Amino acid sequence: MTTISQLTCEYRINPLGIDVLQPRLSWQMQCNRRGAYQKSYQVLVAPTQHDLQAGTNILWDSGQTASDQSIHIPYAGPALKSGQRVYWKVRVWDERDHAMESDPAWWEMGLLEAKDWKGRWIGAPFWGGPRTSSPAPYLRREFSLQKPLMIARLYATALGLYECYLNGFRVGDDLLTPGWTDYTKRIQYQVYDVTTLLLPGANVFGAILGDGWAVGNIAWFGRQNYADRPQFLAQIVLTYSDGSRETIATDEQWKVSQGPILEADLLMGESYDARRELSGWLTPGYPDSKWWSVEVFPVQNVVIAATNGPVVKRQEEIKPVAIHKISALQPRWIFDLGQNMVGWIRLTVCGKKETTVTIRHAEVLNPDGTVNTANLRTARSTDYYTLRGGGLETWEPRFTFHGFRYVELQGYPGEPTIDAVTGIVIHSDMQPTGKFSCSDPLINQLQHNILWSQKGNFIDIPTDCPQRDERLGWTGDAQVFARTAAFNFQVAGFFSKWLRDLEDAQSADGAIPNVVPGLLDWSIGIDGGPGWADAVVICPWIIYQWYGDVRIVEDHYASMRRFIHFLDETSHEGLRCYADFTGEHGHGDWLALDGSDGREGGTSKELIGTAFFAYSVQLMIKIAEVLGKKEDARSYARLAGKVCAAFQKRFVRLDGTIEGGTQTAYVLTLAFDLLPSNLRARAAAELVQKIREQGDHLSTGFIGTPYLNWVLSKAGYLDMAYRLLKQTTYPSWLYPVLQGATTIWERWDGWTQEKGFQDPKMNSFNHYAFGAIGAWMVKVIGGIDVDPDRPGYKQVILHPQPGGGLSFAAAELQSLYGMIRSAWMLENNRFEWQVIIPANTTAIVILPARDLSLVKESGKPLQEVDGILFLEVDDQSVVLRVGSGEYHFSSLLKLN
Repeated sequence: MTTISQLTCEYRINPLGIDVLQPRLSWQMQCNRRGAYQKSYQVLVAPTQHDLQAGTNILWDSGQTASDQSIHIPYAGPALKSGQRVYWKVRVWDERDHAMESDPAWWEMGLLEAKDWKGRWIGAPFWGGPRTSSPAPYLRREFSLQKPLMIARLYATALGLYECYLNGFRVGDDLLTPGWTDYTKRIQYQVYDVTTLLLPGANVFGAILGDGWAVGNIAWFGRQNYADRPQFLAQIVLTYSDGSRETIATDEQWKVSQGPILEADLLMGESYDARRELSGWLTPGYPDSKWWSVEVFPVQNVVIAATNGPVVKRQEEIKPVAIHKISALQPRWIFDLGQNMVGWIRLTVCGKKETTVTIRHAEVLNPDGTVNTANLRTARSTDYYTLRGGGLETWEPRFTFHGFRYVELQGYPGEPTIDAVTGIVIHSDMQPTGKFSCSDPLINQLQHNILWSQKGNFIDIPTDCPQRDERLGWTGDAQVFARTAAFNFQVAGFFSKWLRDLEDAQSADGAIPNVVPGLLDWSIGIDGGPGWADAVVICPWIIYQWYGDVRIVEDHYASMRRFIHFLDETSHEGLRCYADFTGEHGHGDWLALDGSDGREGGTSKELIGTAFFAYSVQLMIKIAEVLGKKEDARSYARLAGKVCAAFQKRFVRLDGTIEGGTQTAYVLTLAFDLLPSNLRARAAAELVQKIREQGDHLSTGFIGTPYLNWVLSKAGYLDMAYRLLKQTTYPSWLYPVLQGATTIWERWDGWTQEKGFQDPKMNSFNHYAFGAIGAWMVKVIGGIDVDPDRPGYKQVILHPQPGGGLSFAAAELQSLYGMIRSAWMLENNRFEWQVIIPANTTAIVILPARDLSLVKESGKPLQEVDGILFLEVDDQSVVLRVGSGEYHFSSLLKLN
């Protein structure tokens, strides 16, 4: 049976409040039949669900369109208005000309013009200082409904953070709204359906504000000054049953007071005094005569933009696995949650009024069992809860988050049980899409650690680390990890939002900073350097490849052009050798082990810069071709030739060796195809020799490591790539696993048996950059890869390459077309492989086999199986092209 499901608009199911004027529609064709595909489609859009079902008042009818495209179909009907909801469905004809129809779906537009905002920016008459928070403002306003209500929408945003309430109920379940942007250019807003929260007669609209990214601490140099205090902008648009409308907006009628939240800072923590709770403040008739009148602020001269990507939400809860006591005189209780996580705890406590519990967070313990907070630097990462007394109390913070595995409670009344603490895990609300496992439990734990580092660092933006005073969107970290990220979760919307931030951060001359969003008084206008700034080209290309999203490269093409122009203008005859804000040439091969300073590595920054210059231009050729910009493609081809020639002249010796001779120097030269073909084998052999000289260990940093195993396996050194992956002694991916790591470490030597902890000035235990190996694991071990010529997994490349003594591996990916699965077992040189290819796609299947006659599918010789097209065979593999469906291949393995 064939069904049409998973209808999405701009990657979301039934999105509420978008501002994409021509949103793109996608669906999945679900069918187990082999070779099933979409032959044509028809999209219908109507103003109401009744009209859609009846076929009346149709806004847009695509007509029966002969196409197998089922993702990113742009809406082409009349322009939609602010707040307008429309309903849509799709009819699909399969390869047999059988028609099937989806259930209806909808999307709703947000506020599309500045004049749609009726509210004014309001806030409290109190504020904090350069290093101190102030109590969180509690705001309220009463209003009345005199007529029957049909629909109500809340539009809200803030400079700082906000939570909204109606009649005592929290509105929505979003966290840390409105998210982080460069607030001098763009502020996001959220939209909520609040129809069911309103009552006939008297109602109360309330809000609580926090400092967040706009007002509070973001990094080590103090609080941000986008504003001196949190400000709130909101309006409820009421549509009555008689068709009339009314807007309840933020204005001078609102009142404000202080409540139990005495401070709330993302880095420092939250202090809550339950004795100061405002009982009844969200009910009509509450006596607020002693509350202050709000202050009204000038209109923000920025874009107020809809939130088109995922917001942060709570995702799961973790119970501690152990608890121990430190000191008998002033006891401290240490809870081990068993997992380095990001979020906060829910505290459960019973005790006397005025008792204050101090809650400290840490990733690791000292040898004496106390929490080690040295690596947090200036981030206090401490919450305080003062009891109201009188019974069991439960509390969670609102406007902070921490990175931690261990929680220390001090001042807890009595002796806590393990139920006193529950970990609340938060991250951007991305759909999990990938699974990977194999026969090696250490590699499985590595995959677990990669996944959890992504969870902990995808908090509205891709941060470098979530625990210390540096939770910043480092561009280099994001670009090296983007491909791995796109396997684990559906990150198209997440990166779409961040790439808009990246373009907002670009300077007039085209430079891209090293952190995005940029920070006031620090990163604005600077150049991030090689491998960091190049995210402006690399990340959109990855999202295009992974999701078939042409619009993302189209939207950012002008920004990419400015960046390439900047590189060309600041290079010297093709060599990228300009200086950034530090007077250096970027960050080098960050945290490589072959340098003298322990940070930037021993690889020439000029080599790294020129290699990435060439790579970014190579990608621009492809992007220009995708967009049909043929003259641009020719121009970039000439520039790529110039840069490649400059690289070879400066860094490549006649015998194929590379100046400097570091592992990363060879990796980048090979990865970015900067050598004549006759020298590649020599360079690859030199790389392997460099690894062997290190006792079969890597020495690469953030720049070289993501490409290392790719280069080795492509060059015919699959055995060495596996050897590096499975290496268990320092430095290696599995060394932290053997030390009990549950996330990826920032440094190879974050902790070693010989030296203990690294320098706490920079030693994060949750930092995903080295987790970029995950993409190689999925492709080479699991066997799932994109086809660059048919992106978005319209055609899948399935090519597992067993090795390293592994006896089985399985990878699954929920693509935009449906489930892709590759699961193989190896026993006595017999290779058994289960493959699932979603409907409306095809796959190139590459089997490790001796010859075609030894390959079977479901027990039959290939020539007896319909729908399998033989492409080629050599002494290493058999290459087939197959349609959708489930297959069971078997063959004798060709051993390397």
